[in-house]
Amino acid sequence: MYAMWRLQVALCTLSVLSLSSAGESKARSCSEARQAYTAKGFSLVNVPHQEISGEHLRVCPQGYTCCTSEMEDKLHQQSKLEFENLVKNSSHNMRTTFVSRHKKFDEFFLELLDNSEKSLNSMFTRTYGKLYMQNSEVFQDLFTELKRYYTGGNVNLEEMLNDFWSRLLERMFQLLNSQYHFTDDYLECVSKYTDQLKPFGDVPRKLKAQVTRAFIAARTFVQGLMVGREVANRVAKVNVLPACVRALTKMLYCPYCRGMPGLKPCHNYCHNVMRGCLANQADLDAEWNLFIDAMLLVADRLEGPFNIEAVIEPVDIKISDAIMTMQDNSMQVSAKVFQGCGQPKQSGVGRSARGISDVFSGRFRPYTPEERPTTAAGTSLDRLVIDIKERLKESKRFWSNLPDDICAKGKLTESDEDQCWNSHTKGRYFPEVVGEGLTNQVSNPEVDVDITRPDTLIRQQIMALRVMTNKLKNAYNGNDIYFQDSSDEGSTSGSGSGCSDGCTTEFVFVGTEAPVIGADRSDERAAAAAAGKSFSSAPSLVLVVAALTLPLGAMQTQWR
Repeated sequence: MYAMWRLQVALCTLSVLSLSSAGESKARSCSEARQAYTAKGFSLVNVPHQEISGEHLRVCPQGYTCCTSEMEDKLHQQSKLEFENLVKNSSHNMRTTFVSRHKKFDEFFLELLDNSEKSLNSMFTRTYGKLYMQNSEVFQDLFTELKRYYTGGNVNLEEMLNDFWSRLLERMFQLLNSQYHFTDDYLECVSKYTDQLKPFGDVPRKLKAQVTRAFIAARTFVQGLMVGREVANRVAKVNVLPACVRALTKMLYCPYCRGMPGLKPCHNYCHNVMRGCLANQADLDAEWNLFIDAMLLVADRLEGPFNIEAVIEPVDIKISDAIMTMQDNSMQVSAKVFQGCGQPKQSGVGRSARGISDVFSGRFRPYTPEERPTTAAGTSLDRLVIDIKERLKESKRFWSNLPDDICAKGKLTESDEDQCWNSHTKGRYFPEVVGEGLTNQVSNPEVDVDITRPDTLIRQQIMALRVMTNKLKNAYNGNDIYFQDSSDEGSTSGSGSGCSDGCTTEFVFVGTEAPVIGADRSDERAAAAAAGKSFSSAPSLVLVVAALTLPLGAMQTQWR
C-alpha cells in the first residue's frame, strides 16, 4: 500500500514537471534568434520557431535550444570568419601605418636622389657646357650606384666611392696633362696616389663618411618599415585552431541558441578566449618591441648626424670644392705622380689642338636655396621622420594588447558584469583572467591550447624581426651588414664604415612568402635606369674637374 502511494506521488511529480517544462518551452519563443540568424545571411529553413531539446549540440549548452545541428555548424564557421576579421580590423591602422610610411619614405629618398642628380647636372652644364657634357658618365655612375645600393643592390659603398674619386682623378689628370699620352697601366698607377696625394683635399674622406652612414641608415630604416609591414600583414592572418573556433562559437553565438542573441560576452570571459586564441601573437610582442625601439634609434640618427637630406642636397657643392682644391694643387699633384709613376711620353698633340673651344666665362655658382628644386615628396626628412616616430611609438606592445583592443567594453563585450553571457547563461563570469603568451594558457578555462606546439609562422616572424633588429643596431653605429642582392642571387656583399667579418650574417627574411628584401622593386629600378639614360647624354664632372683645376686664364690659353 505504501509502495503504491509512493509510485503515485512520483507519477504526479513527473507530470507536474513535464507540464511545467512544456509551459516553459512554449513560453520561450525563438523569434529573436530567428531574426538575428537571418540577419547574418542564413536561411530560416528548418530553423525552429520555439525551443527544442538540445542533445544534438556539440558546442553550446545542451538544454532547450533554438539551434539545430546545421545551425550550430554554420555559426561555428561564422565565428572563425568574424574572429579573422576582428584581428584584421584591429590591426588595420597599425598595418596601414607601415604601408603608407614605407611608401612615403621610399618616395622621398628616391626623389631626393633624383633632385640632387638633376641639380648637379644642370649646374655644371650651365657653368662648363661641353667640357662637362663630354664626361658626365662618371657622375651618372655615381648616382646610379647610390640608387642601386638604396634599392637593395649588391653595392659596397666605400669601394664605390673610392672608385668614383679614382676615376675623377684619372680624368682630371689627363685633362691637366693633355700634352702627354697615358696608358691604362699608367692611369692605374695614378689612381693609387689618390690617398697619398689627397688631390681633392679632405672632401673625399668626409663625404665618404657622411654618405656611407646616411645611406646605411636610410636603407636600413626603409627596410625596417618594409619588414614591419610584412610581419604585421602575415601575423594578422591568424591561424585559427579548432579549439579556438570552438571557444569563439561558444562565446559569440551560443547566446543565439539560448534565445538571447543580443546578449554580449562578459569582459573577462572575452579576455580568456582571446588570450587563448592569440597566445602565439602575444609571444611575438617582446621581439616586436625591440624592433620598434631599434627603428626609433635609427630614426634619431636620421634626424641628427646621419641626415641623408643634409648630405645629398649639397653634394654638388662638396664635389665642386674638391675640384677647386685639385685646381689649386694641380702642379704639385702632377709632379709627384710623374716622380712615382715615371715621366709619360709626349702625345705629339698639344692642348691647343684638342678642339675644346668652350670659354669659361663664369665660375661655379651653386643654386640659392630659392632656386634649388623642392625637396622630395613635398616634405622634409625631419618632418617625415617625426611623423614616422610617432606612429612607431603607437605600435609598441600592439600584439600583447590585441585581446584588450578586441574585447573593449561596449564594442564586443558587455559593460554590466552581471548582465552578460558567461559561457552558460546570463550572469557574472567568475574565472580569473589568464596571463599573456603561450605558456600561460595551460590554465585557460575557455581554450584548450597545446603549449608544446608554438605556431611555426609566428616563430618565423620572430626570427625575421630579430635579424632586422640586429641590422638596425648596426646601422645605428654606422655599419652595414651582409645582405643578399635580389638582382644577383647567391652572392653577398658587405659595406659600410667599419663592417668587417664580425658583422651580422646575411639578411634573410624567414617566412612562408617571398623574402622582404627580395621584394619586387622593378619599377624603381626601371626608373633609376631611365634616369641614368637621360643623364648619360649630359656631361661628366670629370672634365668639369679639369675645367676647375686650372686657373681660368691658363685654361683658355692652353686649350685654344
